[in-house]
Amino acid sequence: MKVNIEERVARARELFTSGYNCAQSVFIAYRDMADMDEQTAATISAPFGGGMGRLREVCGAVSGMTMCAGYIAPNTYPNDNANKKLCYSTVQALAERFREENGAIVCRELLGLAQRKDDPTPSVRTEEYYRRRPCVEYVATAARIVGEKINELDEKTE
Repeated sequence: MKVNIEERVARARELFTSGYNCAQSVFIAYRDMADMDEQTAATISAPFGGGMGRLREVCGAVSGMTMCAGYIAPNTYPNDNANKKLCYSTVQALAERFREENGAIVCRELLGLAQRKDDPTPSVRTEEYYRRRPCVEYVATAARIVGEKINELDEKTE
């Protein structure tokens, strides 16, 4: 199933600027791939924002990409090592593309933060927040990388 990448990127940006976290924004933008409603997609991806609950570990946009890998390269059965390998290699390829473009996949490194975790209280989304945080660009990058991967695989199956 070929996707319109620019529409997905615009949707992910819109989701982020409307208040969804980075992981939610990427995952919700592709939720239809898993035939999932927006509320369910938002619920299961919510904990991954802020580098996993504001622990500032793996970037939420990268986590959203990783969640999308679950339907790009499904691994449904516990002992299906061939599909497990395909799933993991897809995650690694997505993460590497993100790292190549942004220099890291870890939230605190991307944001230049010294602390290992933040207060769990989310930042208030103001104009100043969006000016000083590049997160909307990371969300857009992740959404684009997911779309490129989907289209790349679609071309191989034609």
